[in-house]
Amino acid sequence: MDPYLAQLRRDVGSRLLLLPGAQVLAIDADDRILFQRSRDTGVWELPAGGAEPGDSFRSTAAREFAEETGLVVAEEDLAPFASVSRPDVHTLTYPNGDVVQCFALCFETRTWTGSLRPAANEVLEAGFFTKPPGPLHPPTELVLRLHSTYQETGLFQAY
Repeated sequence: MDPYLAQLRRDVGSRLLLLPGAQVLAIDADDRILFQRSRDTGVWELPAGGAEPGDSFRSTAAREFAEETGLVVAEEDLAPFASVSRPDVHTLTYPNGDVVQCFALCFETRTWTGSLRPAANEVLEAGFFTKPPGPLHPPTELVLRLHSTYQETGLFQAY
């Protein structure tokens, strides 16, 4: 948990917080997608996380991607394709009882440097997959559908 969020949690406990964030759908040269299995929930998801003071959506995405995967993506190599903000889809309760409603901007990237080294404190395992592994985190299922529609139409998706 970043220092900003930790301070908020000290002030408000586990009550609902609104949390801006970003996630990254990374696609390799073989058209496989990077998924990681969350240490918190055991489900598969895309690299993602919350903004910290001074962050933009792009810097949040790049920072979280690097922290969780060990891979480095340049902000200019992140292409926004969707946003997810509906509370029925993106309100999350963590195992410790903390509740957040996430407002996420979703980015695609096909370019990064480094070697895949999942963050042991957050990620059980990670890899590139042709088909999504299961079980998937429900917001990840939605983001994959939004990405598919984006690829078909070229239109930014808002949900």
